[in-house]
This record gives sequence, structure tokens and C-alpha cells, in this order.
Amino acid sequence: MATPADLRSAFENRLKEGIPNPPGEFHPLDLERAKDDKYLKRILTHVDNDLKQASDMLWDLMVWRKTVGANDINESTVRMDYLKEGTFFPRGRDVDGSLLMIVKAKMHVKGQKDFEEIKKIIIYWLDRIEREENGKCVTLFFDMEGCGLGNMDMELIKYLISMFKLYYPLFLNYIVIYQMPWVLSAAFKVVKSLLPAKAVEKMKFCSKDNLKDVVPPEQALTCWGGKDSYKFEFVPENRSAEQSTKKVTFAEQGDSHSPGEMLRLNPHDIIVFKNDNDELSGQFTITNMDENAVSFKIRTTSPEKFRVRPSSGTLPSGSTQTVLIVVQPGFQLRTVTKDRFLVMSIQIPKTDLTPKELADFWQNSIGSKVDEYRLKCQFPEKALSRNGTVLDGKGLEKQDSVTNALNNLQSNYEFLHRDVKRLKIFQFLTLFMTAIAVVLGYLVYLNTNANGGYCERM
Repeated sequence: MATPADLRSAFENRLKEGIPNPPGEFHPLDLERAKDDKYLKRILTHVDNDLKQASDMLWDLMVWRKTVGANDINESTVRMDYLKEGTFFPRGRDVDGSLLMIVKAKMHVKGQKDFEEIKKIIIYWLDRIEREENGKCVTLFFDMEGCGLGNMDMELIKYLISMFKLYYPLFLNYIVIYQMPWVLSAAFKVVKSLLPAKAVEKMKFCSKDNLKDVVPPEQALTCWGGKDSYKFEFVPENRSAEQSTKKVTFAEQGDSHSPGEMLRLNPHDIIVFKNDNDELSGQFTITNMDENAVSFKIRTTSPEKFRVRPSSGTLPSGSTQTVLIVVQPGFQLRTVTKDRFLVMSIQIPKTDLTPKELADFWQNSIGSKVDEYRLKCQFPEKALSRNGTVLDGKGLEKQDSVTNALNNLQSNYEFLHRDVKRLKIFQFLTLFMTAIAVVLGYLVYLNTNANGGYCERM
């Protein structure tokens, strides 16, 4: 398996061969990226650990960043009227805690603005978010409410997709298309064709009714039916602020706690579920290792499948909380195994904050010290081998009879479906042969009358 050191070595060897001019020498800040193990690991993961592809991607994005002058794009080099109108802006977080990069599509009309300037705005926001989020994934949120054909700009969409595909490795969490008008359905089929299979899996079409499955109501804007009354107002980036205060932890193998992290999780990477008291449940403990009190929240990729107690809370320094997770009845275990849990924590001044004060701390968490930890699920082999559904009090004990009944029902349905198809074929053949017989009979009749008439005239 390729390592960041392997990728760094490949990049350095290519540097020795010389950089083409244009674009010329790479920017010093970009060269620092090639020394950052975390960034190099993002690239390797992005290309499924293919060292050759990773080396090409790192080189290509370096060339691209130098060519477009990405490091020199800031408030003084972009069109401020474009920046302040709010077609693109970050706000809120999805169920995984990823920041939303919102695209207000109805504010964009194809051909009315300088597209090269729009590109610079996009690079500005993506670079700024990458710095502020410390490389954590973002969700691209297309707000399509109120859009028409004039707002559909395929060139813009292709450009946005290319950013995440080619130049911002492992930076995309979801692509959310919100309230898409039916008239644009065909256009988004084209968009799907542009995406690799992994990206297509990340696309989520949402309406006001099911947006809560992707974006929690407290993180959703009021115009989407959420609770956030935020109205976009551009705030310049504070580049002098310490960017290193945000720490993102992906709960990889290794020590269960590292210096500087707020929490210690036990287990730190996998929640082991057991069949206990006729239900599938797992648990882990959270210990506050920070000097300050912390508030924590627990998110999952499929909240409808699990009961989490507690799903949020506060912890004084040094205290521990046990979290119990129970699989809800009625879900196939093989789909549940793909789900993940995210533990988010933020420093707070005290533990007895009011709910409103606590909500304000989370709402304004950008720029605060935030830690995040991701956990996978592991279920008993016996449960998985049955391909079981979590049912009710008896749980897996009822699985076999239910599975047999479902299998019999499926078999009967398939037999019936085949019989109906055969019957339709026989009906068609019968009608076809009848029609041929009628036509042939009619032709014989016409021929007979014609010959008889001719003989009489003779």
C-alpha cells in the first residue's frame, strides 16, 4: 500500500526533472502541501491508493494552482459585487457535520456575468473553506428552488464538479440537489453522466419534506423550512487568525487519544454490536481530555435506523459519558453495516448553559476549536449470515420464518408474473393468427368473385 512518503518521493523526483514554463515555479504554499502527510493521504485516498494516479494528480493540481494563481485570489483580486451578491456562500452543516457550500442557482443566469470572474469566486470560496475547515469534507448544496431553464448553466456545473474531481482531493461529502424543478430533470441526467460512480452515489435529491435526512433542521435555512434565519452577508476572511486551532480526527488506527484532541473514545474506531436483551445494541464511552468543558453531538448517516442515547450532552473536564446505540426494528442488517457515526465536540465555558446558549455556540462554531471522530459498525457474524432484519422483541429469533415466508411470496410472485407473460404472448399469437385467417379468407373471397364475374362477361 502506497504511503504519503512514497507520494512525496515521487513528487520530489518529478521536481528534479524540472517544471514547465509556463506556469513556472510552484507557489511556496503549494510546495508545503507536498510535505503535509495529511494532505498527501487525502490524495491517495481520493484515487484508491493508486500511487501513479496520486502522483499525476498532485502534479496536475500544482500546475493548475500556479496557472490560475489560486494562492493570490483574495478579496482584493475578485469582483466584490459578485462575491457579495450571495450566489455562492458557506452556511450550516449536514448530518455528518460537513459544511454546506451553497449555490443559489436562481441568482445565476447563464451569460450575464464574466465566467472567468465566477471561476475566481468559486476558487476563493473553496480555498477559504479548505483553510477554515482544515481540509474536512464539504457538501455541495444546489438550491434549485424557483429556478427555470435560464438558470441552468451546464458549463458552471461542469466546472464545480471538476474542482472536486481534479483539484480538491477527498473534499466532497455529498452533492445535494434541493427542490429541483421537473423541467430541469433531463439536464441533471447529463450531470450524472459526468460523474464517476462514487460521486453519483453521493448525489441526493431533496425536497422540504425529506431535507432533514441530509441537513438537520437547526442547520437548515428558514427558506428551506429549517430553523436558521441567517441572511447572507459577506464577512472578509481573517487570514491572520490561527488556522491550526481546528483539529479534525478521523479515528484511524493508532492510539485512542492524541495530544491536543478533546475527547478519548473507547473503542476509538469501531462500535461492536451485540444481540443483548432481544435487541442489537452497541456502546462506547466518551471522556473529556480537555482542560475546558465540552459539548458533544453524535450524528449518523442514517438516523432513522438507530436510537442513540444520549445523542448530545456536555462534559466537565475529565468526566466520562457512556453512549448506547440500538438498531431500530425493521432494517436489513446488511444495509446497516454501511452506516457510520460522527462524534463532534466543541469547547464551552461551562456545563450549565441554557439550550439557547448551547445552540448559539454550535451555530457559531466556525473559527472555534472543533474535534471530530468517525466510527464504523461491526455486527455479529451470526446475524449477518442470516441476512436478517431486526424485527421486534424476539429480534433475530423470528428471522428464519419471516425470511422463508418472504422467499415463498417472492417465488409465487415470480411464477405468477411468468404465467401472465405467457398468457399475454398466447393472446397475441391467437389474435395475430386470427387476423391472418380473416385476411386470407377475405382475399380468397375477392378472388373468387372476381373470377366469377369475368366468366359471366365472356
